[in-house]
Amino acid sequence: MSINRKDYIETYIKIVDKNNNLVDLKFNFAQQKLYDTIKELRENNRPVRIIILKARQLGISTATESIFFTNSVLGFNIKTGIITHKSDATSNLFNMSKLMYQNLPDKLKPSLIKDNQNCLTFNNQDGTGLNSEIKCMTAGAKGVGRSTTYTQLHMSEYAFWPGDKKDTYLGLIQTVPNTPDSIVIIESTPNGFEDFKDKWDSAVAGNSDFVPLFFPWFDNPEYRMNYDGFDLTPEEIELKKLYNIDNEQIAWRRWCIKNNCSEDVEQFKQEYPSNPDEAFLSTGKCVFDKNKIINRLQEVREPLKQGYFDYKYDGKTITNYSFIESKSKNYIKIYEDVKDGYPYVLGGDTAGIGSDSFAGDVINNNTGNQSATLELELDETEYTMQMYCLGMYYNEALICIETNYSTYPVKKLWEMDYTNQYIREVDEGINVKQQDKLGFNTNRATRPVIIAELVEFVKDCSYLINDKDLLKQMLYFIKRDDGKQAAEDGYHDDRVMSFAIAHKARGQQTYTIEKVEKKEEVNLPFALQDDRDDNNYYDDTNDLRLEW
Repeated sequence: MSINRKDYIETYIKIVDKNNNLVDLKFNFAQQKLYDTIKELRENNRPVRIIILKARQLGISTATESIFFTNSVLGFNIKTGIITHKSDATSNLFNMSKLMYQNLPDKLKPSLIKDNQNCLTFNNQDGTGLNSEIKCMTAGAKGVGRSTTYTQLHMSEYAFWPGDKKDTYLGLIQTVPNTPDSIVIIESTPNGFEDFKDKWDSAVAGNSDFVPLFFPWFDNPEYRMNYDGFDLTPEEIELKKLYNIDNEQIAWRRWCIKNNCSEDVEQFKQEYPSNPDEAFLSTGKCVFDKNKIINRLQEVREPLKQGYFDYKYDGKTITNYSFIESKSKNYIKIYEDVKDGYPYVLGGDTAGIGSDSFAGDVINNNTGNQSATLELELDETEYTMQMYCLGMYYNEALICIETNYSTYPVKKLWEMDYTNQYIREVDEGINVKQQDKLGFNTNRATRPVIIAELVEFVKDCSYLINDKDLLKQMLYFIKRDDGKQAAEDGYHDDRVMSFAIAHKARGQQTYTIEKVEKKEEVNLPFALQDDRDDNNYYDDTNDLRLEW
């Protein structure tokens, strides 16, 4: 006999609501989405692996426990592990499962032989019962959960686990077999940049089997209050435009900021995020305007095309090149195709000795619009060749590449007759003079300057930035305790530096559009085309006329 789990849960599972009343559990929007995701994975015969980034008070833990509890009391040999971030949370979730059992109708209650030490064991004295178990544990204890094979595993508030959470996770995840009936759910509110964010980013990028679920605050139908006609701030107007929310939701947001977040807007964004990037606010001070970046992230679109340049190299220079669209070799992303006569700048940052990539950014020097990007790992020679092709593609753009770690790219480009390169400048107090050296040198004097200029650009012209990867690097680019402006630990800033260098080089490129002369084509009737001379001039001396 098949049993619909949702019907079972909403008929027989009871919980204590926010008013301390014992009520039937009825799924809200977030709980329903979680249930539907599990159902879809099971129907596709896939092991259930879900990671959840959530706002406060959405009932995700309640829904998870109800599903795990239902599976445990309806199936044989179901071993469930629930791990929380602190002991009182462990007790709360254990008591929730216990309450669910106590309020089942007697005819549906399985035999229970153990109810202590945060563990429920469903079996009888003869050992012929369900042999299922729900065990609640607290992270931080040595070897927590490692001694059992689990069918279901719930990692609650993972971002706040104490101790070495990576090591705890690795020990736990090995206990769950990769079978279609197994379930692993990781859920947490955000806690800055740590392992939960790494796992979330991996899931979003498709680098793990975990399905990412995010629940913004405005999806909760309860989060709205009466709108009394107050004037909206520019930020609230922008929120309405970005997320299609109404004034009653804005009214609730104002109330929540004032009463639940100590009038701290940043605290509200962390507790009740509108998007994943907003949720993971930097633990350090972001150098750029976070609101501008986060809002722009919601607006940007996929590139017009992406791929790489195929080329022929004769040992001296590139003689022919063409852009090849590709999803696997997507070194280059084009957001605005080249326009005849427009001036462009191509800035580049080399990989150096760290783990950053070779990077490049094309800017339309007339409009300031980010037109294309290049990102390539490891291969300096191929990076140089792609930069050559990308520069030529954009009307022989002015190329400016950092030379701190290697002068190979600028020298190789010069050898290949790509002479339109940035000439290094040196600040001599009152005057800024050009040196007889190619490329840009990033040092203690120049780095703060190009970053400061980019900060102003983001403040005024964030709408001209089109690449998500660049925007995300800007979000994680902070002012450290030692005063240095750099990427948050574990993140990269190659794209930030590439874009900053491109902006610095704009002064050595023209800003004006070059008029491109085009011969005007005369569209003549086919019968008359032979009468045109080599200059496309029509000789009508024969006075030939067309008639209907």
